[in-house]
Amino acid sequence: MAKLMGLFTNFRVRKRVLALADAFIVVVAGLFANFPLPLYANAIPRADQFAIFFLSVALCFGALLFFGAYNRLWRYLDRSDFLSCVKGVFVGLIATHFFFYLVRGELYWQFALVQAVLASFGVCLFRYMFRNAFITLVETGHQEAMKLRTMIIGAGNATKLLLDEIRNSSIEAEKGVATSVASRIDPICLIDDDRYKIGKPYEGVLVAGGTSDIPKIAKQENIEQILFSIPSCPPKDRQVIMDLCGKTGLPVKVLPFVGSLLEPANEGEATNFVTQIRDIKVEDLLGRAPIKFDNKDILAYIENKVCMVTGGGGSIGSELVRQIAKYKPKQIIIVDIYENNAYDIQQELMMEYGASLNLVTLIASVRDYFRMSKIYKTYHPDVVFHAAAHKHVPLMEQNPMEAIKNNVVGTFNVATLAMFNNVKKFVMISTDKAVNPTNVMGASKRCCEMIVRFMSMQKDSKTEFVVTRFGNVLGSNGSVIPLFKRQIEQGKPVTVTHPEIIRYFMTIPEAVSLVLEAASIAQGGEIFVLDMGMPVKIVTLAENLIRMYGKVPYKDVPIVFTGLRPGEKIKEELLMNEEGLKKTNNKLIFIGKQIDIDTSKFINELWKLKCAAYENNDEIAIRALHEIVPTFTTPEQFNRTVLQGSDSKG
Repeated sequence: MAKLMGLFTNFRVRKRVLALADAFIVVVAGLFANFPLPLYANAIPRADQFAIFFLSVALCFGALLFFGAYNRLWRYLDRSDFLSCVKGVFVGLIATHFFFYLVRGELYWQFALVQAVLASFGVCLFRYMFRNAFITLVETGHQEAMKLRTMIIGAGNATKLLLDEIRNSSIEAEKGVATSVASRIDPICLIDDDRYKIGKPYEGVLVAGGTSDIPKIAKQENIEQILFSIPSCPPKDRQVIMDLCGKTGLPVKVLPFVGSLLEPANEGEATNFVTQIRDIKVEDLLGRAPIKFDNKDILAYIENKVCMVTGGGGSIGSELVRQIAKYKPKQIIIVDIYENNAYDIQQELMMEYGASLNLVTLIASVRDYFRMSKIYKTYHPDVVFHAAAHKHVPLMEQNPMEAIKNNVVGTFNVATLAMFNNVKKFVMISTDKAVNPTNVMGASKRCCEMIVRFMSMQKDSKTEFVVTRFGNVLGSNGSVIPLFKRQIEQGKPVTVTHPEIIRYFMTIPEAVSLVLEAASIAQGGEIFVLDMGMPVKIVTLAENLIRMYGKVPYKDVPIVFTGLRPGEKIKEELLMNEEGLKKTNNKLIFIGKQIDIDTSKFINELWKLKCAAYENNDEIAIRALHEIVPTFTTPEQFNRTVLQGSDSKG
């Protein structure tokens, strides 16, 4: 059964069978056409019959080939394909009798007409009858083999290698050898936008249409999964194709980028394409390629340096520690108040590097000036990455004093201690929410940026102070993605605050690479901003994430709009009006012009803010925060302006 099924699922074999069947039908049609001729015309001599049959078979085959009658698999036959068969038969028979007339001077037009009608009917009927028969045969075999009907996007080299591996796995399965992932893939059709490939087989599998046809073909062919096999596809095209795949409601898997494909799974092993197929990730939908940074610059200032990371157990801080560890630092100091996170990253690095990495893990709060002072004096860090902060917008709206104490006071503590202890570089991680803030968290981070600017303006300072600013980080603590995933997996509606809310997104490794790159090129006083591409609508991100689970948005998983949360913006920004952009050697990193501040006025306002926070008086603390951050506005006023602007554009 398996061998028979394999025979008929081979496109070349089916093509030869089809050609032989057409030859038989043309001859039989000639015999039936010749049978009634003596009743109303002269009978065709036997010698002429043989000559006409031979010519008609040869010329009909050529005409059918010309009109593409052999380029389509039976399962894909439609009205246009039957029409091409009729054209091929009629053109072939007209050419036959015209050639016969030129040679012999005889024209049997009644015979030619009847033969053409019978032959075209027979050719079309054969295709129609066997289409359903062979589809049933093939599908029965597929069900027995427990294969998934797979649509493969891309008809290039990666797909060729993939199909070779699938065939080899099928052969091994027939021999009783242990099956692999490849043996469970049933390549039903290919999708490619190259118009010269559409309608033709590629490595024995038909290229059924272009990317715009994905939803239609997936439905017609009862596809069960989609495999994206264009590793080098440009990011914007990749996003468009992923959106089309998402409309099918089917699970989508992808082959990784070409660089990953060339790396074997283990050293000494050959590259195995199927084992590198992975589920689609949210970052595949960002519409841009992963951002790369210059490792040489980073190595130059990390190697043999003592690096301290505050908030080293958090999502950003822990990734900072991971990447720093790759550049052979003299010592890494993790500082975090939450011992569970600090323990997790400590154990991860110990398993990865063992005794080769000098790692110190300290439980401490950046609020505690004297504890932090002791850490500085004990370990003498060369580079400090300040990632410790409260970052959750609605929670900080309810607890404004905590945002001020942890973010503002904590930053002032570690920054002043960095200057007093002659730390070479101090890098603060900020957020786009600090730009024209509408909430306490954003305003507190803007105040932190001002503290770093204040420190960089001190003439006797030997420390290079730098700020890095970026948008939302996919998968970080507090990000919408983990929340959406939990809601989908638990069968609950996905909650989005507003249909028009948009955000800039980047991955955690990208965010950390920006921090490291900024530190490598910093000279003091800069604020570094990443070109994060186009902003993404949160509702679009939710819809794509639902589709990645093989579900249909609004049908299988409802999306509920809950209204903007306290302090939440419709749209985030990366720069204030006063800040201009200056290019760096990395075309994706820009330097924003820091706004000068009145140092004496600032330090007085900062003292008032600190005192208000430690008095635990919300009203006084928020008023003081408004005074020190003049761009701090209300979310209602900001969002009203944004929505009015979008309405006027619309």
